[in-house]
Amino acid sequence: MAQPKYITDIDKIMEIPEHERQKLKQITEKFVFRVNDYYLKLVDWNDPNDPIKKLVIPNEGELSEYGRWDASDEDTNYVVLGCQHKYRTTALLIVSEVCGAYCRYCFRKRLFRNDVKEAMSDVSPGIEYIAKHPEINNVLLTGGDSLILATPKLEMILDQLRDIEHVKVIRLGSKIPVFNPMRIYEDEKLLDLIRKHSSAERRIYVMAHINHPREITPEAKRGFEALHQAGAIVVNQTPILRGINDNADVLAELLDRLSWAGVTPYYFFINRPVAGNRDFVLPLEQVYRLVEEAKAKTSGLGKRIRLSMSHTSGKIEILAIENGKAYLKYHQSRDDDYGKFMVLDCPKDASWFDDLPGSEQYWQKPEKKSDHIVSVNDMPAMPQKKVRAQSSEVAMH
Repeated sequence: MAQPKYITDIDKIMEIPEHERQKLKQITEKFVFRVNDYYLKLVDWNDPNDPIKKLVIPNEGELSEYGRWDASDEDTNYVVLGCQHKYRTTALLIVSEVCGAYCRYCFRKRLFRNDVKEAMSDVSPGIEYIAKHPEINNVLLTGGDSLILATPKLEMILDQLRDIEHVKVIRLGSKIPVFNPMRIYEDEKLLDLIRKHSSAERRIYVMAHINHPREITPEAKRGFEALHQAGAIVVNQTPILRGINDNADVLAELLDRLSWAGVTPYYFFINRPVAGNRDFVLPLEQVYRLVEEAKAKTSGLGKRIRLSMSHTSGKIEILAIENGKAYLKYHQSRDDDYGKFMVLDCPKDASWFDDLPGSEQYWQKPEKKSDHIVSVNDMPAMPQKKVRAQSSEVAMH
């Protein structure tokens, strides 16, 4: 199958009525719009509430100033430009400000503005930092989308990381396995690169972003299998999103189809309170109920999923919400409070950890680690110019 054609001009999508396109253009002038013709074929244009359409087609709620640009205070994790040391054993390299798909709920929406620079074309400072810190045994390549990088660029990064003996796991964060699976199974050089660097001792994981079971097409399954055959392990994480997957039957089907395809269900996330994301937000209690109902419909393989919040202070697992109380624990912690158990009041409208009365007693907002990293939380509500939609690194081969 030929590589899909990418579309960055919403006027080219004739399935959207012209009067709607005119309304949406004011959003695409402020935030990236990027889809492809393969993914658009998954949309049911006769359904005004089609979940696939909501994932990639702009919505007017994006202009809302609700929330913050950096809801998890990622600016405080930076140790050098382009590199976050988020937890003791984990580092992130922000390798791309381009996504194969620009999902409208993206928690790093700030990256798709032209007044923010977090990804680095030169990853040397980050790799040098990782090499000097033997406690870091796993590195996540993210952004953006790590698999949007041209294969030679990705090879350069992986080669350097594999020269660091203490880096055992390399993770590739990507929507590409379901947005453009042909990029995977038609690129033998990419698969050879994974074979080269994924072994029984030092594995490559692909952290897929699959939000809805309809994304798991025959092409996507072919991509999963190509990754498996190359030695990668594929896992999946998705937020629970209003109007997209906020249905127990849909979530159960997603868990089943992931398990059948050999993709490990990894995380269900609470959607972060990012500016412009209000339309996708659900109350914590509702999300918990949906997830538990979905898990009741699937096998033990599907039940491996964890429901968590990626908060400033760490990943907070939601164990239960009963009788107005939230029962939580730190699954990851920037302050080494792993496993700390918390019981907090949970108002019906609470949608984030900070909304729970008394939550502030368990964490303290950290200070920025580096003065030369520009904070994104105090940026103006909207960018002044259209952000770039493409990069010289987008070439697939």
